[in-house]
Amino acid sequence: MPDLRAYARFLARDRASADDLVQDTLVRALGALDRYQPTHTLRAWAFTIQRNVFFEQTRRRRTERRVLAEAAPDSEPMVGPHQEGEAHIADLQRLLWTLPPLLREALVLVGAQGLNYEEAAAICAVPVGTVKARVSRARTRIARAMDGAPDAVAETAARAKPDEAA
Repeated sequence: MPDLRAYARFLARDRASADDLVQDTLVRALGALDRYQPTHTLRAWAFTIQRNVFFEQTRRRRTERRVLAEAAPDSEPMVGPHQEGEAHIADLQRLLWTLPPLLREALVLVGAQGLNYEEAAAICAVPVGTVKARVSRARTRIARAMDGAPDAVAETAARAKPDEAA
């Protein structure tokens, strides 16, 4: 369950919405337990359900893009000299949110959740090569932005392919 909650935080952005998403996911998973097929791990199956629940909820609120825009942080946190590590994490988190949603999702599943490419591909319902490409593009954009190209992520997001921005 901690993994589901962590993934929900990346999807929903705030604790209350993330907790609701986890609860909805668990209710849906328990109701569908008799339909579980062991072609993938139980963990990957639960992530798939969570992702589907999230996108269903997002569609109800009109578009994924609008939901993510409403959840954007209003201001940057104040950081003291002893909090540089925390500031770096906050910077990385801000950079994650500038990525197109599909690139961010792939990076979170593989990088933060530790899923392999095959599991992430099953969750996202795309080929393994697509997940590998999305993770690679996400890492490249974040690395460029962290290396002093402050507009690198926004610049590349503007040029993103339609399937990356949806």
